[in-house]
Amino acid sequence: MNIGSAPTLEIVDSVATITLRRPAQHNRIDPDDPAVLLRHLDEIRANPSVRLLVLTGEGEKTFCSGYTLGQIGARLDRSFEDMLDALESLEIPTLCALNGSAYGGGTDLALACDFRIGVRGCRLFMPAARFGLHYYPGGLRRFAARLGCSAAKKIFLTGMTMESEELLRTGFLTELVERSELQSRVDIYQEHIARCDAQAVRSMKHHINAICAGEWDEVSGRTAYEASLRSEEAGRRLAELAGR
Repeated sequence: MNIGSAPTLEIVDSVATITLRRPAQHNRIDPDDPAVLLRHLDEIRANPSVRLLVLTGEGEKTFCSGYTLGQIGARLDRSFEDMLDALESLEIPTLCALNGSAYGGGTDLALACDFRIGVRGCRLFMPAARFGLHYYPGGLRRFAARLGCSAAKKIFLTGMTMESEELLRTGFLTELVERSELQSRVDIYQEHIARCDAQAVRSMKHHINAICAGEWDEVSGRTAYEASLRSEEAGRRLAELAGR
């Protein structure tokens, strides 16, 4: 039986794409995968030409079914959590192209990205409580901070399956598209991000994340704003616009 392979990384021009490669197992995350994903993130971070990370899965059924069930109790290290935190804190924009449904830790893998574009018919299911598990702290923080307490409680405390329309309404999905439109919508994000100044994007992502985490102060925001006003790139772009 084909058991698939570890997640792969492909960099083309300014876009890095990480693809989960176990479609026959619903693109599960095996114990060795977090280290592979961390290496991919390090490679992306070291490449100044990359402007966008796209995370997706192989196949048309499931984006990711989360961590291998048989290993959840056997391995109590923080490798999966650390990988998700590294993805969340990546300096460039990150986009999860949900080619299908997300379950367990796969939901948090998607939520750690800045944007999530899902295909119509995709679902979310969080089975932690059914397994008798208290979810790890970073995941609870992401769900509560990004979706709000009400949506987080429904997802974790009831174990109910959420359909794609509700995922869009609660903010888990940034956009919901037909399957045939998924790649073209990802391309639109790529094109628009490429038009923006890379440093401004990185700086604003950092500060927005800090605001959402309650770790931001206005002085640091003011400093970043004034530094951008003095930058050569902003001067060039503003002069170009004024000359049109």
